[in-house]
Amino acid sequence: MIKAVRRVAYAGMAVNVAVAALKGFAGLAFASQALLADAVHSLSDLLTDVSVVLGVRYWTAPADEEHPYGHGKIEALVTLFIALALVAVAYGLGSHAVQSFLAGETSSPGLPALFCALVSIVAKEWIFIWTRRVARSVNSQALEANAWHHRSDAISSIPVAIAVAAAHFLPSLSWMDSAGALVVSLFIVRVAWKIASPALQELVDANIGDKADEVARIARGVPGVSTVHKVRVRRYGGAFAADLHVHVDASLSVAEGHAIGHAVSDALTDSGIGVTDAVVHIEPTRRQAGPEAQNLP
Repeated sequence: MIKAVRRVAYAGMAVNVAVAALKGFAGLAFASQALLADAVHSLSDLLTDVSVVLGVRYWTAPADEEHPYGHGKIEALVTLFIALALVAVAYGLGSHAVQSFLAGETSSPGLPALFCALVSIVAKEWIFIWTRRVARSVNSQALEANAWHHRSDAISSIPVAIAVAAAHFLPSLSWMDSAGALVVSLFIVRVAWKIASPALQELVDANIGDKADEVARIARGVPGVSTVHKVRVRRYGGAFAADLHVHVDASLSVAEGHAIGHAVSDALTDSGIGVTDAVVHIEPTRRQAGPEAQNLP
């Protein structure tokens, strides 16, 4: 897993350096504020690539005495850092675009600036597709967030290309270069929220409803289980932890009930849905319980 994540992250770093340098040079040489804003966005991608390369070593570390649940939440922290970095970039780009627009600053970018924007779209879409494929194969939230960061760079270059083309071919629309930079910043904020939301949910141990439904379905399929309730599932890194209550026949011995609990736990961890830890609480089925069991807490 570590090798796969680092390989695609290093590739992303190489693409980001090349694209940022190309757009930055073209933005300065051909007077395009929108393209310069997009170059800064590409540099922010480089920052998040570095955070993924450094972070994967820690969030994949096995559980130890001080961290019995593993180190998976470090991945959520890295993901949140990526989102905050995006917000910071968006604020800088957006505020500069607004100031330029209000000051009446205009520019007529050269045609090569449009070519650079188109190259960026193709390159970043390619690295997005590759990164997302690896992220889903290793079930990495941080790597998928980084993939969407690449996609945000690709898509943000579209309004840049439109703005540059409009400002170049129609000088009366030269204000569109600043407008394109503002559109880029707003799009970056949207992407930042999209990748931050699941990380925040993980950090506050939010229950994952759809995964809880899967856990309940698998548990009900284990022989000896009557009903299932109080199912809770939380995410940590690329894995899930579940705890649930299952009802079994009250006439069973403690050993038999214990065996059913183990069977439920094994069924969940072997199911392929990403559950690596399951705590199963055994309860007697009330309608089958005798007087002694009815009085149990």
